[in-house]
This record gives sequence, C-alpha cells and structure tokens, in this order.
Amino acid sequence: MEFDITSFYLTLSAILFCMGILGVMIRRNTLVILMCIELMLNAVNLALVGLAQHFGTLDGHVYVFFIMTVAAAEAAVGLAIIISVFRNYFSVATGDVATLRG
Repeated sequence: MEFDITSFYLTLSAILFCMGILGVMIRRNTLVILMCIELMLNAVNLALVGLAQHFGTLDGHVYVFFIMTVAAAEAAVGLAIIISVFRNYFSVATGDVATLRG
C-alpha cells in the first residue's frame, strides 16, 4: 500500500477540526472556547497547505496567510471582550456573557 502524505494531512486536519467542534460544544469557559476556535482555524490551515502541496500551487499558502491574519484579529477582539466581562462579573463563564444583553 502506498503512503500518501496528503491523506495524512487531511485526516489529521479532520481530527483536529472535530476536536475543536467538540470543545466549543462541551466547554463553558470562554477562553477554552476561543482556543477551540483557534484549533479549528489551524485545522483548516493544515488542510489548505496539504492540498496546496498535493496540487503544487501556492494558493493554499496565500489563503493560510489571510486566515492567520483574521485569527489574530479575532483573538485580540475576543480577549478584549473577555477582559471586560471579567472586570464586571469576575468570571469568564459563558453564562455571564448572556447578561450583557441590553
């Protein structure tokens, strides 16, 4: 049986993405949820790089660059929101964020 590195990358990417989805659905801590979202974004990045290597193009690498930029902005804004919630409620549980509704 021939070893195909692309299938390994895609399988690992799917496993990481599923772990991220599970973390978002199960956990109640906002910081852990943000880390799971980052894990899902990195799984997509891994799949894009694996497919770009398979097809011999640089398109996947360009997409990864933009996704990493968006992920950095998402992390900065998300952490700023979490810090403001923690200052008011002394907790980072997702149930406390629901009380911010107008």
